[in-house]
Amino acid sequence: MTTTDVERPAGSPSKHSPKREPGRFDVRERPELLLVPAVFVVIVLAWQFLVPALGVDAYILPTPSSIVAAMGQQFSDPLFWGHFEVTVRESAIGFAIGVGSAVLLGTAISQVRLVEKTLMPYVVAFQTVPKVALAPLFVVWFGFGLTSKIVMAAVISFFPMLVNVIEGLRAAEADRIQMLKVFGASRMQIFRMVRLPSAMPFIFAGLDIGIVFAILGAVVGEFIGAKQGLGYLLLQTNYNFDIAGMFSVLVVLSVLGLLAHFLIRFIQRKVAFWAEESRVIAA
Repeated sequence: MTTTDVERPAGSPSKHSPKREPGRFDVRERPELLLVPAVFVVIVLAWQFLVPALGVDAYILPTPSSIVAAMGQQFSDPLFWGHFEVTVRESAIGFAIGVGSAVLLGTAISQVRLVEKTLMPYVVAFQTVPKVALAPLFVVWFGFGLTSKIVMAAVISFFPMLVNVIEGLRAAEADRIQMLKVFGASRMQIFRMVRLPSAMPFIFAGLDIGIVFAILGAVVGEFIGAKQGLGYLLLQTNYNFDIAGMFSVLVVLSVLGLLAHFLIRFIQRKVAFWAEESRVIAA
């Protein structure tokens, strides 16, 4: 045994031990990689076998196998993909409008004190209004087409983004701002080099919750009045007592929300990689 081997701290890797590749999936370090699918399998199996065993009728709670069968029928129907495309379009356009408006207004409120004092009372007052209650009004104003659902998605995704933009731009370290002022930096330079990078974790937290809210807003708008969309399809399956079909649409909406969430996280890792581990609570 050499001196190097004796002095090496306990548990430290040997120079002969293989190095772990960066980004490699290691169940010992990330047990959720095994636990998440394991919990899913347990729940599905329990659901599949307990529902018939307990004598629960299929029109109350269908089994996972019947939901998968209903999903297969829907996927083979071109009309389903038409409904899917409408909801995705409504959610995406509404999300873009809501986020764009929130970024512009949030930046103005956080940087110009007069704008904050003037507009914040109206923003807070409008924020207290239940957004779902506005859906019938939007249908009256904008009709049964896509416009009313886009407006609904934009309104619901607007406020989480607005709050995060304001808080993020105000979260910049005062010492760094003061140092740039000493060196003669302009307000735009301070904004670009300090405030905006500091706000990125908050902005992506707002994007993460805003995209899910946009989907929710589009579906709620389709509940109130629509001729297309997954929300409209949910109502149709409900009227026909097709409970398995309802669960199938709900699964599709859940997967759509998850894909949107992972897309935002992917963009965050590329654009704001330094903020990936930052703990920010979305409003």
